Amino acid sequence: MFQLFLRARLPSFARARLGVEEFKARSPERDAEADRLRVGSIVAAIESALRSAESEQSGLSRRVEDVLARASVTIGNGTDEYLDRDVRDGHHQDLFDAEIMNGQRRLTELTSEIAHFKFVKAAVLTRFPDYKTPASSN
Repeated sequence: MFQLFLRARLPSFARARLGVEEFKARSPERDAEADRLRVGSIVAAIESALRSAESEQSGLSRRVEDVLARASVTIGNGTDEYLDRDVRDGHHQDLFDAEIMNGQRRLTELTSEIAHFKFVKAAVLTRFPDYKTPASSN
């Protein structure tokens, strides 16, 4: 009886001692799901960055337009306004000018960044044609 038990357990004992394990592959469905989740996390990160940049661009654009409107008030409408402009108005005009330049610089950067994010998303979706984006995000 002991010999039967030993004979039945000997192959698994030898494999365990030699470090040889049986090869088991996952199902194709499970592999496809793992691949989909990997690509999905990349696409989700890109979409999150894209939404964030677009939101920043929208808010900054509104603020730059507001500063432009406030700056136009300090300029005045006379033909020789620059000659007798109040010192405080000139100082405010300089501050508005700096804010407008910084805002427009950042808007240019954001426009470029958004274009890059859209390109990266398109590249990922092109490289993984089997990946289907969720219907809600399109």
